[in-house]
Amino acid sequence: MMTAATSTPPAGVIEGYRQVAPLVERSGLEARVDATGVYFQQLNDAVRRLVSEGVATVRITGVNGQRYLGAGLTAPGVRIEVHGTAGNDTAMFMDGAEVEVFGNAQDGVGNTMSGGRVIVHGDAGDVLGYGMRGGKVFVRGDVGYRVGIHMKAFEKHVPILVCGGKARDFFGEYMAGGMLVLLGMNGRDEAQPIAGSFLGAGMHGGVMYVRGTVEPWQCGAEVGISEAGEEHLSGLRPVIAEYAAAMGMDADEILAAPFTRIAPMSHRPYAKLYAPM
Repeated sequence: MMTAATSTPPAGVIEGYRQVAPLVERSGLEARVDATGVYFQQLNDAVRRLVSEGVATVRITGVNGQRYLGAGLTAPGVRIEVHGTAGNDTAMFMDGAEVEVFGNAQDGVGNTMSGGRVIVHGDAGDVLGYGMRGGKVFVRGDVGYRVGIHMKAFEKHVPILVCGGKARDFFGEYMAGGMLVLLGMNGRDEAQPIAGSFLGAGMHGGVMYVRGTVEPWQCGAEVGISEAGEEHLSGLRPVIAEYAAAMGMDADEILAAPFTRIAPMSHRPYAKLYAPM
């Protein structure tokens, strides 16, 4: 009876990555970290150590799905450059730093993020901005499912998430605050609508803007749809201007098309399902 051949990975190797410290080259306030084949724990330990030592710009090369890049950083003025594909939960819990990804990003970018800015020059996956409480996430390309789920705002802490391409289902699901913007300008599949179904399902706070039109069947029953007027565009323009500057795009071109505004009709969309307060 034949059996499949198996092999045991060498000591210090997990998921194909080596559990060794990455190669670091430092020059003044800048540092280059080679992440090629390095496990995410050792990679993130090196980045945190550099930031604690006063490095202002950390350039990470050879990234191939390592998770938690920039997670938990409370370092305003620090900039993390990611060259490659950023793994899950990039910038999770981050408060104040900037992470710029020159490539794609996987799921959970900006998970429970409190402040700072994330720029992704490619596509990104599902559940971006989950529970996001502040800061900004800018994505140039397409995004996946449940983007902006449970986003929330408090006083001056207003999270902003702008997606340049198209989105899948449940965009803005259970959204409680902040601003979600979907531009539909960089989608690769022309036959795919700018967004999937159930936009704003369970939404009870915040606002969404979609460049172009949205059909009622695409939206959750809890939201209202209208064309964005001048009173709304006055708040959207500076967001688009910052996004365009980060992506090397023309803000006027983005704003040349009409925008659809999607907002909740109630702050308690499921009140009838519960006992009276």
